[in-house]
Amino acid sequence: MLKCESCGALLKPKNPFLTVDIIIEVEDGVVLIERKNEPYGWAIPGGFVDYGETVETSAKREAKEETNLDIANLFLFGVYSDPKRDPRFHTVSVVFVATARGDQLIAGDDAKNAKIFKENELPENIVFDHKKILKDYFRWKRSWI
Repeated sequence: MLKCESCGALLKPKNPFLTVDIIIEVEDGVVLIERKNEPYGWAIPGGFVDYGETVETSAKREAKEETNLDIANLFLFGVYSDPKRDPRFHTVSVVFVATARGDQLIAGDDAKNAKIFKENELPENIVFDHKKILKDYFRWKRSWI
Protein backbone atom coordinates (compact mmCIF):
# COMPACT_ATOMS: atom_id res chain seq x y z
CA MET A 1 0.00 0.00 0.00
CA LEU A 2 1.08 3.53 -0.73
CA LYS A 3 0.27 6.55 1.40
CA CYS A 4 -0.86 9.85 -0.11
CA GLU A 5 1.69 12.49 0.88
CA SER A 6 -0.85 15.30 1.02
CA CYS A 7 -3.79 13.68 2.85
CA GLY A 8 -2.33 10.53 4.41
CA ALA A 9 -4.91 8.23 2.81
CA LEU A 10 -3.85 4.71 1.93
CA LEU A 11 -3.79 4.17 -1.81
CA LYS A 12 -4.15 0.85 -3.53
CA PRO A 13 -2.41 1.13 -6.91
CA LYS A 14 -4.15 -0.53 -9.83
CA ASN A 15 -1.23 -1.70 -11.94
CA PRO A 16 -0.74 -4.81 -14.03
CA PHE A 17 1.16 -7.67 -12.42
CA LEU A 18 4.70 -8.15 -13.77
CA THR A 19 5.56 -11.64 -15.01
CA VAL A 20 8.29 -13.40 -16.97
CA ASP A 21 8.06 -16.19 -19.53
CA ILE A 22 11.08 -18.14 -20.73
CA ILE A 23 11.25 -19.86 -24.10
CA ILE A 24 13.78 -22.57 -23.24
CA GLU A 25 15.45 -23.99 -26.33
CA VAL A 26 16.36 -27.68 -26.06
CA GLU A 27 17.65 -29.63 -29.04
CA ASP A 28 15.40 -28.48 -31.89
CA GLY A 29 12.37 -27.70 -29.73
CA VAL A 30 11.13 -25.64 -26.80
CA VAL A 31 10.02 -26.59 -23.30
CA LEU A 32 6.37 -26.19 -22.35
CA ILE A 33 4.78 -27.00 -19.02
CA GLU A 34 1.32 -28.38 -18.36
CA ARG A 35 -0.28 -26.28 -15.62
CA LYS A 36 -1.61 -27.80 -12.37
CA ASN A 37 -3.76 -24.73 -11.72
CA GLU A 38 -6.29 -22.72 -13.69
CA PRO A 39 -6.16 -21.83 -16.42
CA TYR A 40 -5.40 -25.45 -17.33
CA GLY A 41 -3.36 -26.25 -20.40
CA TRP A 42 0.17 -25.93 -21.74
CA ALA A 43 2.27 -22.83 -21.20
CA ILE A 44 5.70 -21.38 -21.60
CA PRO A 45 7.52 -21.71 -18.24
CA GLY A 46 7.29 -18.53 -16.20
CA GLY A 47 5.61 -16.71 -13.39
CA PHE A 48 5.42 -13.61 -11.25
CA VAL A 49 8.39 -11.39 -10.50
CA ASP A 50 8.98 -11.17 -6.75
CA TYR A 51 9.39 -7.79 -5.10
CA GLY A 52 13.09 -6.83 -5.06
CA GLU A 53 13.93 -9.31 -7.83
CA THR A 54 15.19 -8.46 -11.31
CA VAL A 55 13.32 -9.93 -14.26
CA GLU A 56 16.46 -11.86 -15.23
CA THR A 57 16.72 -13.42 -11.76
CA SER A 58 13.01 -14.19 -11.83
CA ALA A 59 13.37 -15.94 -15.21
CA LYS A 60 16.19 -18.14 -13.90
CA ARG A 61 14.24 -18.96 -10.72
CA GLU A 62 10.98 -19.75 -12.52
CA ALA A 63 12.75 -21.92 -15.12
CA LYS A 64 14.42 -23.94 -12.35
CA GLU A 65 11.24 -24.24 -10.23
CA GLU A 66 9.00 -25.38 -13.09
CA THR A 67 11.39 -27.45 -15.24
CA ASN A 68 14.40 -28.33 -13.07
CA LEU A 69 16.59 -26.81 -15.79
CA ASP A 70 19.29 -24.22 -15.34
CA ILE A 71 19.21 -21.72 -18.15
CA ALA A 72 22.01 -19.91 -19.96
CA ASN A 73 22.36 -17.40 -22.78
CA LEU A 74 19.31 -15.51 -21.52
CA PHE A 75 18.21 -12.66 -23.77
CA LEU A 76 15.15 -10.46 -24.06
CA PHE A 77 12.69 -11.54 -26.75
CA GLY A 78 9.85 -9.09 -26.17
CA VAL A 79 7.20 -7.64 -23.87
CA TYR A 80 3.56 -8.75 -24.10
CA SER A 81 1.00 -6.54 -22.39
CA ASP A 82 -2.49 -7.13 -23.81
CA PRO A 83 -4.82 -6.63 -20.81
CA LYS A 84 -6.68 -9.79 -21.90
CA ARG A 85 -3.57 -12.01 -22.13
CA ASP A 86 -4.37 -13.63 -18.76
CA PRO A 87 -8.03 -14.39 -17.96
CA ARG A 88 -7.43 -13.90 -14.21
CA PHE A 89 -6.11 -10.32 -14.23
CA HIS A 90 -4.00 -7.86 -16.21
CA THR A 91 -0.39 -9.01 -16.50
CA VAL A 92 2.61 -7.74 -18.43
CA SER A 93 5.15 -10.38 -19.38
CA VAL A 94 8.81 -9.86 -20.12
CA VAL A 95 9.60 -12.78 -22.42
CA PHE A 96 13.09 -14.22 -22.65
CA VAL A 97 14.76 -16.88 -24.78
CA ALA A 98 17.40 -19.09 -23.19
CA THR A 99 19.17 -22.39 -23.65
CA ALA A 100 19.03 -25.18 -21.10
CA ARG A 101 21.93 -26.77 -19.35
CA GLY A 102 22.37 -29.12 -16.47
CA ASP A 103 19.86 -31.52 -15.01
CA GLN A 104 17.13 -33.40 -16.77
CA LEU A 105 13.70 -31.94 -17.51
CA ILE A 106 11.37 -32.58 -14.55
CA ALA A 107 8.08 -30.76 -13.89
CA GLY A 108 7.93 -28.95 -10.56
CA ASP A 109 6.20 -26.17 -8.60
CA ASP A 110 2.87 -25.47 -10.34
CA ALA A 111 3.72 -27.60 -13.40
CA LYS A 112 2.28 -31.11 -13.50
CA ASN A 113 4.17 -32.04 -16.68
CA ALA A 114 7.03 -30.66 -18.74
CA LYS A 115 7.89 -31.66 -22.27
CA ILE A 116 9.91 -30.55 -25.29
CA PHE A 117 7.85 -29.66 -28.38
CA LYS A 118 8.90 -28.95 -31.95
CA GLU A 119 7.05 -26.23 -33.82
CA ASN A 120 4.92 -28.69 -35.81
CA GLU A 121 4.05 -30.72 -32.68
CA LEU A 122 2.72 -27.99 -30.36
CA PRO A 123 -0.28 -29.02 -28.25
CA GLU A 124 -3.71 -27.55 -29.02
CA ASN A 125 -4.50 -26.36 -25.50
CA ILE A 126 -1.96 -23.54 -25.05
CA VAL A 127 -3.07 -20.98 -22.45
CA PHE A 128 -2.68 -17.22 -22.02
CA ASP A 129 -1.26 -15.56 -25.15
CA HIS A 130 1.50 -18.16 -25.36
CA LYS A 131 0.32 -19.42 -28.76
CA LYS A 132 0.97 -15.92 -30.14
CA ILE A 133 4.33 -15.67 -28.36
CA LEU A 134 5.40 -19.05 -29.77
CA LYS A 135 4.22 -18.07 -33.26
CA ASP A 136 6.30 -14.87 -33.01
CA TYR A 137 9.28 -16.85 -31.71
CA PHE A 138 9.24 -19.50 -34.45
CA ARG A 139 8.78 -16.82 -37.14
CA TRP A 140 11.78 -14.93 -35.67
CA LYS A 141 13.79 -18.16 -35.43
CA ARG A 142 13.16 -19.00 -39.12
CA SER A 143 14.34 -15.49 -40.11
CA TRP A 144 17.75 -16.21 -38.53
CA ILE A 145 18.31 -19.60 -40.18
